[in-house]
Amino acid sequence: MKRGFTLTEFVIAIAIVGIIAAAAAPVYQSYVLSAKESAAKDNLRILRNLIEIYAIQHNETPPGYSENDASLGANSEVFVNQLVRSEVIEGQSSQVKIKRTGLGVFPKNPFNCKGAVLMIADGQEFPATPVEPEYFGWVYKPATKNIRVNSDGVDKDGVRYFDY
Repeated sequence: MKRGFTLTEFVIAIAIVGIIAAAAAPVYQSYVLSAKESAAKDNLRILRNLIEIYAIQHNETPPGYSENDASLGANSEVFVNQLVRSEVIEGQSSQVKIKRTGLGVFPKNPFNCKGAVLMIADGQEFPATPVEPEYFGWVYKPATKNIRVNSDGVDKDGVRYFDY
């Protein structure tokens, strides 16, 4: 007597597995999208808080300006460096105090996996829609301290990712 599966049994088993996988795929994809939405909101919350803290600690000059001088113009590399690094100052006593703790690593946009920041100059209007999301993960205007996730699409509630 032979042991094993016949070709028909094997095809039926594969079909059942395929049906289960097809039923589970949309559920899995909705969890992935929900996780990306949560990550985008949390990254924005953290970035907005750090921008506010930085501005408070630098005489209301938001991050993005070289040498904290708004007349020098905004620069995305300066912005990222200012939020990533920690600033250490020496207090009046001999103890060293940490004034501000940076991110360590600048976050990427969870929808397009881009970390580059598009800087909007002081005299320009903030865009109403995402700008080149294939290159930029974030859009930031230092003059208004406005930062947004640079992605097309809407969440399950119909809110545009760009409007988070």
